[in-house]
Amino acid sequence: MKEPLAYRMSPTCLEEYEGQEHILAEGKLLYRMIKADRLSSIIFFGPPGTGKTSLARLIANVTKINFVKINAVSSGIADIKKIVSDTQNYFMNPAGRTLLFIDEIHRFNKAQQDALLPYVEDGTIVLIGATTENPFFEVNKALISRSTVFQLYPLTEDNIKNIVRRALKDEERGYGKMNIEIDDRALDFIAAVSNGDARVALNSLELAVLTTQTADSDVLRITTDIISECVQKKTVRFDKSGEEHYDNISAFIKSMRGSDPDAAVFYLARALEGGEDINFLARRIVICASEDVGTANPTALTVAVAAAAAVRMIGMPEARILLAQAAVTVAVSPKSNASYMAVESALNDVRTKNTGSVPFHLRNAAAEGMEKLGYAEGYKYAHDYPGNVVRQQFLPDEMLGTVYYRPYGNGYENKIIEYMSWKREQENRNEDKNE
Repeated sequence: MKEPLAYRMSPTCLEEYEGQEHILAEGKLLYRMIKADRLSSIIFFGPPGTGKTSLARLIANVTKINFVKINAVSSGIADIKKIVSDTQNYFMNPAGRTLLFIDEIHRFNKAQQDALLPYVEDGTIVLIGATTENPFFEVNKALISRSTVFQLYPLTEDNIKNIVRRALKDEERGYGKMNIEIDDRALDFIAAVSNGDARVALNSLELAVLTTQTADSDVLRITTDIISECVQKKTVRFDKSGEEHYDNISAFIKSMRGSDPDAAVFYLARALEGGEDINFLARRIVICASEDVGTANPTALTVAVAAAAAVRMIGMPEARILLAQAAVTVAVSPKSNASYMAVESALNDVRTKNTGSVPFHLRNAAAEGMEKLGYAEGYKYAHDYPGNVVRQQFLPDEMLGTVYYRPYGNGYENKIIEYMSWKREQENRNEDKNE
């Protein structure tokens, strides 16, 4: 057999299809559409090896509509025009419709996607698109609005085991005619390292079978050691340029914000293994140190900035240690977004209100004669007063009484609250003395 095992074991009917019960369980929308052969344009998206292409092949097996498959990497507008022309040729296609499967549809540029639109809209083309990228980011919004989007999820370990067992038993497409034994630990190992990707599992099994010698008993035994040699490295479901990038970095930030150092280190490791830019990761930690830790632990920002500088200086692989230290520091720090909320509130006032002018006593008399206009007149130099504080007006008249910074009292903020309380008392004492 020339075709790879993963291709040969593609399901031929819904009953063979493994996983995606949320859309393919009996009674679910996609199940009903396939069974009734009443398909409208659909887009499948999900990680590799979750069954997108298998679903398209399955649909091709059951549909009575003319079925055409192309790959967006190697096809263009000319191919689309030819398919449309053939579809509209009554003698070639009396039904006047074609079910067009476009693999990796996100690879089509805007012009190529636009070329599809009128034919999808009038029903000449029933589109099935498959993509590993989030179509809401990568596919023309007009195409999205005319399609039903189905998200496919990574297969479970039980799904993977069932697929491997089927490949070992199937006499026509798999290894059912061979005397193969696989121990439970090896099967568990395949399921774990495949990371929800059936193609990885079947490729590993195929390599194990092709490279393993049978024993004297003519039984080909597949062990964990054999499988581990066939799977040199666990696949990481991560694409630094796609949706996985956004999902992973979102989880990384939220784990630091949520004070979970274990989750923060996990998502950091996932990003590093996926080839994420270490400087990008360092910047996110710095932002989190200020936005989410803030004045509850001011030293977290110092650690994050130092780590970011050191990462640029040192690079990988040692940079992973610096990033982990900074991420853990941020995660285990008490949290406060008081500074962040303060500047957001102030920005909103500046944009939407009459916020007045800087009081004259706070303005510098930068040139001779400006004092006569009131610049700097009446300014009180704080260091001339006990405790280095003095009561005076800093906000414009229009903004008097506005409070932006409201510390929560977490971590170091307790000291800030204490200082602000002492400051008010000292100002009162200084004022009483002057009177």
